[in-house]
Amino acid sequence: MTNQPFDAFGIWKEMYDRTESAFRDSIQSTLEQPAFAEGLGQVQKQYLQYQGLVNGMTEAYLKQVNVPTRDEIASIASLVINVESKLIDLEDQLDVQDEVSDTQAKEIKQLKTTVNRLDKKLDTVIELLTKQLEAAATPAAPQKPATPAPNAQVKTVATPAAKNTPQAKK
Repeated sequence: MTNQPFDAFGIWKEMYDRTESAFRDSIQSTLEQPAFAEGLGQVQKQYLQYQGLVNGMTEAYLKQVNVPTRDEIASIASLVINVESKLIDLEDQLDVQDEVSDTQAKEIKQLKTTVNRLDKKLDTVIELLTKQLEAAATPAAPQKPATPAPNAQVKTVATPAAKNTPQAKK
């Protein structure tokens, strides 16, 4: 006999390869048979029936104990999301309205300031016209004509009342 060491790993690998090959071949042949596909279809069909039954029983139980189902909660969540989006749209519209009203308020303030200035100017013009009319309506007391200085120029101011006198027309 020869002195070769015992190779347990080699024996194990060889046994694994033979077993794996046998299982692979039998599984492959089983998967290729139409009966296996039909059986798998039946199992899936029964599972779906069972799942439908469990879902129905769960919904019935939840209704009895007055607890909302998953579908009801999802429906409410969808409604809440729709309300939130509408609120966001309304907030955006309000922001636009605020900007418009701010602009309009500034324009109104500017118009008020302009009207106030015009009003003050008109008051001044009316006051001056009133003074001129009063001055023209009161008889002037005869005064000595002032003698002008030798090199002074005499300035005459035409008033609206003076323009309408017969002397001014000459």
